[in-house]
Amino acid sequence: MFVLDASVAIAAMLVEERTPEARTILRTALDGVIVPSLWHLEVGNILLRAERRGTIRADERIAHMADLAALPMTVDHEGPTQAWGATTTLAMRHRLTLYDATYLELALRHRLRLATFDAALARAAADEGVPRV
Repeated sequence: MFVLDASVAIAAMLVEERTPEARTILRTALDGVIVPSLWHLEVGNILLRAERRGTIRADERIAHMADLAALPMTVDHEGPTQAWGATTTLAMRHRLTLYDATYLELALRHRLRLATFDAALARAAADEGVPRV
């Protein structure tokens, strides 16, 4: 099991961002991933913006959402209770958005690896001793 950042999910789905590494990571997600409670909103918003830009059609957005929903996924609902404490501390320490720090806090709290393509989040994870997928 590992923490799945939205950047990896999107890089596996959207053609303009697709990478073989993202597809490989998503295949390993079949063993289970954990995501913060904001993950569905974040991924859904990115897919909706892609549809509005005309880079994907509505049926493709719906199919991507269905594919991602089929992953064996645990949603962490404790994250919001950490938002103004540990998560904000991590955001300040590493100059991350609170949203990105949520993924790092989740990985630290559960002692899990982190799958991310976000460069700042990856650096922060390395600084905190969180291994990457």
